[in-house]
Amino acid sequence: MLDYTSTQHTVRAAGHSTNLHRVGKGTPVVLLHGSGAGVSAWANWRKVLEPLSANFDVIAPDIAGFGATEMKPDTKYNIMLWVEHFVGILDELGLEKVSVVGNSFGGALGLMTAINHPERIERLVLLGTPCGHFPLTDGLRAQGEFDGTMESMRRAIGYFPYDPAFVTEDLIQARFEAATRDGALEAFRKLMPPPEGDNPIVRGIPEKLLRNVKHKALILHGREDRVVPYERALDMHQWLEASQLHSFGKCGHWVQIEREAEFLKLVKDFLGGET
Repeated sequence: MLDYTSTQHTVRAAGHSTNLHRVGKGTPVVLLHGSGAGVSAWANWRKVLEPLSANFDVIAPDIAGFGATEMKPDTKYNIMLWVEHFVGILDELGLEKVSVVGNSFGGALGLMTAINHPERIERLVLLGTPCGHFPLTDGLRAQGEFDGTMESMRRAIGYFPYDPAFVTEDLIQARFEAATRDGALEAFRKLMPPPEGDNPIVRGIPEKLLRNVKHKALILHGREDRVVPYERALDMHQWLEASQLHSFGKCGHWVQIEREAEFLKLVKDFLGGET
């Protein structure tokens, strides 16, 4: 099994010292992590890096402000800055065109890159990705309400999987330590402020923009997702011209973890890796 340090590299992109993991050979595929306290590329993708590396050149970066990548106190973090950072990573690595596998926020980042830099993206795999607008879910509220305590971390992570057995004490501890290291909580507050108001609305990528995306896309979504509702996947499938949808029963927000074997087969087949 790969370990953290064996795949770890540092590059500079969009003015940020950027941590990433890279392993394998072949067609380049970038894995983009989600958001949430204590998140990182390694936390999201560590179990699938090695299996995917048998078919692809796999790159899994910590996006600006997350994980071990630099967080600049005077920088405004938004989707366009993250797109710039992602494209900067590709430039630094000399990658003209890549496929993207994006989890939640990472899927939205992949889509916005496809919208703004269509020539840099080959195909898209979108896991639990928000689109359109919808009422704030309890799962998203719990992420924004993380307050640096173990209890709030346990609650936040508990919303991700359908089966609570996936939330182990080791996982909670690892995410808690990452979320509470020096400066991490302050950084997280800037990236994901607490929800405001009685009925806040989440605004994902709108239909008008998604209808302009021509790339082939594979949408993977858990039917019992309590973070980004399954209905978002149905809408996205309608709006993306060249999409296919695969849904998973008794599955929450972590398709790549909860349905690892099926995830790997679907992704390898869709992205065209050698078998």
